[in-house]
Amino acid sequence: MSNVAVAAEWQLLYNRYYRKPLLYQMRWRHIDLSRNKVAAAPFGGPVAIIRDDSKIVQLYSESALRKLRIFSSSGTLLAETVWKNPGGRLIGMYWTDDLNLACLVQDGTVYRYNIRAELIEPNVSFGKECFEQNVIECMFWGNGAACVTEGGMVFCVADFRDPRPSKLAELDLELEGDVLCLAVIEPKYVMSGSVEVLLGVGEGGIVVVEEDSVQRVKDIGGEPLGVVSKLSVSGDGKWLAAFTGDGQLLVMPTDFSEIKFSCNCESALPPEQIAWCGMDSVVLYWDDMLLMVGPIGEPVRYLYDEPLVLIPECDGVRILSNSSMEFLQRVPDSTVSIFKIGSTSQAALLYDALDHFDRRSAKADENLRLIHSSLPEAVEACVDAAGHEFDHLRQRTLLRAASYGQAFCSQFQRDRIQEMCKTLRVLNAVRSPEVGMPLSIKQYKLLTPSVLVSRLVNAHQHLLALRVSEYLGMNQDVVIMHWACSKITASLAIPDTALLEMLLDKLKLCKGISYAAVAAHADKNNRRKLAAMLLEHEPRPSKQVPLLLSIGDEDTALTKATESGDTDLVYLVLFHIWQKKPALEFFGMIQARPLARDLFITYSRCHKHEFLKDFFLSTGQLQDVAFLLWKESWEFGKNPMASKGSPLHGPRIKLIEKAQGLFAETKEHNFESKAAEEHAKLLRIQHELEVTTKQAIFVDSSISDTIRTCIVLGNHRAAMKVRTEFKVSEKRWYWLKVFALATIRDWDALEKFSKEKRPPVGYRPFVEACTEADEKGEALKYIPKLADPRERAEAYARIGMAKEAADAASQAKDGELLGRLKLTFAQNAAASSIFDTLRDRLSFQGVS
Repeated sequence: MSNVAVAAEWQLLYNRYYRKPLLYQMRWRHIDLSRNKVAAAPFGGPVAIIRDDSKIVQLYSESALRKLRIFSSSGTLLAETVWKNPGGRLIGMYWTDDLNLACLVQDGTVYRYNIRAELIEPNVSFGKECFEQNVIECMFWGNGAACVTEGGMVFCVADFRDPRPSKLAELDLELEGDVLCLAVIEPKYVMSGSVEVLLGVGEGGIVVVEEDSVQRVKDIGGEPLGVVSKLSVSGDGKWLAAFTGDGQLLVMPTDFSEIKFSCNCESALPPEQIAWCGMDSVVLYWDDMLLMVGPIGEPVRYLYDEPLVLIPECDGVRILSNSSMEFLQRVPDSTVSIFKIGSTSQAALLYDALDHFDRRSAKADENLRLIHSSLPEAVEACVDAAGHEFDHLRQRTLLRAASYGQAFCSQFQRDRIQEMCKTLRVLNAVRSPEVGMPLSIKQYKLLTPSVLVSRLVNAHQHLLALRVSEYLGMNQDVVIMHWACSKITASLAIPDTALLEMLLDKLKLCKGISYAAVAAHADKNNRRKLAAMLLEHEPRPSKQVPLLLSIGDEDTALTKATESGDTDLVYLVLFHIWQKKPALEFFGMIQARPLARDLFITYSRCHKHEFLKDFFLSTGQLQDVAFLLWKESWEFGKNPMASKGSPLHGPRIKLIEKAQGLFAETKEHNFESKAAEEHAKLLRIQHELEVTTKQAIFVDSSISDTIRTCIVLGNHRAAMKVRTEFKVSEKRWYWLKVFALATIRDWDALEKFSKEKRPPVGYRPFVEACTEADEKGEALKYIPKLADPRERAEAYARIGMAKEAADAASQAKDGELLGRLKLTFAQNAAASSIFDTLRDRLSFQGVS
């Protein structure tokens, strides 16, 4: 196509060119936009249409039931549903950033639908106060919305994903007048981080409503605003376009510091819609005309004989009519430099050189010589222009021109053309009427390839999404997962086995894909057999086991958990089965699995004794039950109420007796049986002693301590009874009684005891007891009776009698002992000399 033919399609607004290429001839039939409410998503998104219940329209062959229909941007029907939501008249619709359709009705309820026209629960409400008043105007942004009620209340929900409605400052509509129009400045463009609501009111001017303030703007820079009937905020939140009652379009910063420019639109009738075309111009629509206004110069007019809907984009505005979809945008600078009539730019000469080359004209070489120094810039301009084109032939020609110039330009980045080819291939694929996503290259870069793939997936364009992911080197798991889940939902008539083969054929393409997630979807659709078969292919037990439990396959879940060796996973299954199954069935399941059994026992020992006893009894492990009973008896002992003659000792003793009986059932536990028997007997005696003495000092002490305590208390009869009951040996008895009498310093009784008969343990206990009590005089009664001279020497040394110690040591004829004793008296020179003399004597005798 010649430069003249390309540029002939452009319109000049001051010094900037605009073009309006046709994107699609709409595929729908019998759609009249004037009879419907329409919401079109940005970034080439879907179009939602529902009959406008605020208008009286004639029904032709259509049903009286209102239907919500969702189309692609090319007019292909994606989904439809009967509109049956209560709550009054539909006030407004909007596609959120998540590509969910938000529909706000008169009572302040927001109903949300996905792209398949399926209702998303729960609904979002603006609150009770809003419910009690009718909503008259609303405005959406991103994932939020704001609305105004008949009573002048302004409400907003900042994010539908976390819907927390808030009430802004209240208006006085009697003072301000009727609300004529509404716009919002998104929270991300406001310093406070909260939304600002801009209202055009009947008395003139703009009212700015925030959380805690209402500001009236009647004039800017001394110029009155008048009545404002339409408002539109630019995409970056910096500029505001306002249409006034006297037909003026005013553009100003959102801080209202000045009026940047104004334009007389020659119509006092407010436009049906006003929208920003990128950041360079404002588009106004009346029922027969589209007016594009720039900061300088005459506006551009486009005449239409059918209703329109303006869809603002980041780099232009899409124009939807009954029959077509167009894209009004500023012509990119690279395109202007190539196709402007009479252009002599380097890019235009390169494009022209290709034409000469194709016609085998020598002029091609002449053009290349002219631009040789600027060839990289020319090539880049051709590549950039190709990216902004929607026409395939023109894309190809521009890329051929870039490739032709690159052959003579070593400095140009080699993969730039390849990247652009890849990008255009993706864009051309999604722009096709069958898909209907007319993305420009700028929109594509802002949207990002991953979001584009997600949108294709949500539109059930799985094959294209998979090919785009593969072509761009992206992860394909998301696409395959969504396809598998959609296949399960849509294939209820296909048998599980056949459907499993179909799913596995695609799922195996991705190594790290979650079979458990697909199985969960199958379970949600009441296909538990299919879910179980899918789980067999899930390699990660942490994903596999919980779902097996949810579908009721506890046995397999326990097997998989124990095979994994993950104790947390095993406990998850154990607790689940524990709550659902009868005890005996539960015991049978864990008995054959050592890891599960051991973990159950470990947990139950700390928290569930009774249940563990039932388990041991069911498996015939009587000795383990006995040990548990014995442990429980000790827990009784820790109770502070189990002393002072408490009746708690009765149950405690019975527990020990039960344990003794169970130990007695097996020959291997004779010792434990005897120990338990004696323990019960001792506790009974100690309990009786505490009752009689009224002192809580006996229970849980040893036999020796019990005897010693009885003697200290003077209850010799009780001490003798304990000795007899437990057959305490005579030697042990002597040691215990000697030290008990020394404890109460009853020296007469101790002396009397020593004379009853010759002590079987000798007199050493008597000496030690007196010495520890620091009673030298009492100790001297027994030291001479010690048979071993070495013991006598050490005993005398302990009470500080050096001479006697030396004499006893010399009788023993033990030089080593003398040396040791000398160290004991190291600070006593006289004593040390005695030991030295005796050692010398022993040495002399040994030498002679």
